[in-house]
Amino acid sequence: MNTCPPLDLLQTWVTVVELESVSKAAIQLRVSQAAVSQHVRALEEIIGVPLLDRSFRPARPTPAGMRLYQDAGLLIEHASQLISNARNVMRAKGTTVKIGCVDSFAATIGPQLVKGLSNSSLKITLWSGITPVLDEQMNNRLLDIAITTEGSTKRAGISRQKLFSESYFAVFPKDFPLQPVENLIQLSHRLQFIRYSSRSVIGAQIQAYLDGLGVEIERNFEFDATDPLLSLVAAGLGWAMITPLCLWQSRHHLENVTVIPLNRIRSLGKPCPPLERSFYMLWRKEELQKIPSYVKEIVSEVASRQISKEIAGILGIDEDSLFSFG
Repeated sequence: MNTCPPLDLLQTWVTVVELESVSKAAIQLRVSQAAVSQHVRALEEIIGVPLLDRSFRPARPTPAGMRLYQDAGLLIEHASQLISNARNVMRAKGTTVKIGCVDSFAATIGPQLVKGLSNSSLKITLWSGITPVLDEQMNNRLLDIAITTEGSTKRAGISRQKLFSESYFAVFPKDFPLQPVENLIQLSHRLQFIRYSSRSVIGAQIQAYLDGLGVEIERNFEFDATDPLLSLVAAGLGWAMITPLCLWQSRHHLENVTVIPLNRIRSLGKPCPPLERSFYMLWRKEELQKIPSYVKEIVSEVASRQISKEIAGILGIDEDSLFSFG
């Protein structure tokens, strides 16, 4: 089977023929003369015929060398056009970029993300769902960008970048009589724990946190979505662990709940340790140009300057305790 020579070798050969000099080609290509000579000899070995007639001083292209020069020039031109065409797909006006986000992100930062990207010539489609579904859609090329809370991916060709992290808080009914020092086990007996379902990443993370503390809490209410979970808390039926974006997603319930940091609750005589969930952006390498960097900038701006101030102001929580970046 014939093997196509590498483009860098062909580019060297085209330059040698056009400048009629190995030394001049080396200067233009910014390499040594020895490197140019090695490229020419490598081409001759691959093709199996001499390309330079070295009986002349300076050496001249053989007929085979001239034919290679002509064909190589066309091939290099087509290769450059191929790359340009692929890049222009994402630059073209009207191109649709499909973005998938977890529900809490889509409901809070999503609208500002779409607004920020709308200044470009792109059309934006925003989907929402839980992380396992978004991962599958990304894998099947139904999404161009996925923003999820899963930090690892083994899929080839997928880039991953952390956007930010948010801290977990405990949320209680507004009139629930919180003790000056709450104990996690005693608390679970006084008020039912309302949890996210274990099939969601947030539910699995909270369960792993409780397991790490050695605490077993009865499973009574489980939900995939924040709104039914927070509605039960607001109705006085239980308490939950939740994040700022989830709270903001269902902020119509905020006047009926109380939010406190996890370290206000104790386990085994010590304050409960902090817990965070992180958001990651996944996209395919070499397909989206600068769009992922635009997404990161917009998300950071919205979370750090807008949403954090609004949440902190309404809940009376320290703004710096909500999100972390980098």
